[in-house]
Amino acid sequence: MSFKYDENNKMHRWAKQIIIILVSLTAFVLIWWFISIMADTRVLPTPAKTLEALIAFFSDGYLNLSAWDYIWASLKLFLQGFILAFITAVPLGLLLGFSKSLNTFVTPMVEVLRPIAPMAWAPIFIYGISYTTGPILVVFVGIFFPLLTNVIFGVKKIDPLLVDAAKTLGANKFQLFTKVMAPSAVPYVMNGIKVGLGVGWMCIVAAEMYSPMAIGVGYCISNMCMNGLWPDTFAMLIIIAFLGILTTSSAEYLQKYISKRMGAE
Repeated sequence: MSFKYDENNKMHRWAKQIIIILVSLTAFVLIWWFISIMADTRVLPTPAKTLEALIAFFSDGYLNLSAWDYIWASLKLFLQGFILAFITAVPLGLLLGFSKSLNTFVTPMVEVLRPIAPMAWAPIFIYGISYTTGPILVVFVGIFFPLLTNVIFGVKKIDPLLVDAAKTLGANKFQLFTKVMAPSAVPYVMNGIKVGLGVGWMCIVAAEMYSPMAIGVGYCISNMCMNGLWPDTFAMLIIIAFLGILTTSSAEYLQKYISKRMGAE
C-alpha cells in the first residue's frame, strides 16, 4: 500500500514538473513574440519565422553542408575539449585535495589563471597555435577550472570519520586515496562536469567565430549575422540551447543516479 502511494506521489510530482515546464516555455515564446512585434525590428524575428528558418536549416542545410555536418563539427570539438579537461582536472583535483602541501604550492597558479575568461585565450590558441586545435583548447580551459575546483572541494568535504576508520583498519596512503577519497568525490566530479558542460558550449560557439577552420554552429551564426539572416541566426541559437540542455541534463541525470547508488541521496 505504501509502495503504491509512493509511486502515485512520484507520478504526481513528475506531472507537476512537466506542466510547470510547459507553462514556462509557453510564457517564454509569448514574451518573445510580444517583444518582436512591439520592437518592430528585423534583428529580432518572431518565433514563427525562427521556426521556419529552423525547419529550412534541417531540410536544406546551409552553404552546401547539411545541418548535421555543422552540429557534428561543433560536437566533435566540444567532446575533444571535454575529454582533455576531464583527464587532467579530475586526477589533479584529487591530488590537490589529498595533499595539503601540493595544494598550497599549486593553488596560487590556479587562482592567477582561473579568473581569466576562457574567450580571452581564444585569439592566442587559435591564431597563435592552430586553427583546428585552438577551439578545443578554449573548451578545455572553460571546463577545466569548474571541474577542478569541484573535485578539490569534494575531497575536502569527505567525512574525517571515514578517513580515521580507514586508517584504523590499516589503510596506507595509496589505499586511502583510491578506496576512500576518490570514490567519495564522485558526486562532486559529476557536479563539476554539469557546470563545465554549460561553460563549454559557450566557449565552442564563440571559438568557432574566431577560427576560419572550425565549420560548426558558431561559424553559421557569424556568417548568417554578416549576411543579415536574422531568423536563421536565432534558429542556430535554439540549436545551441538544445545541445546545451541535452548535455547538462544527461550529466545531471547521471549525477543523481551515481549519488543514489552511492547512498548520497
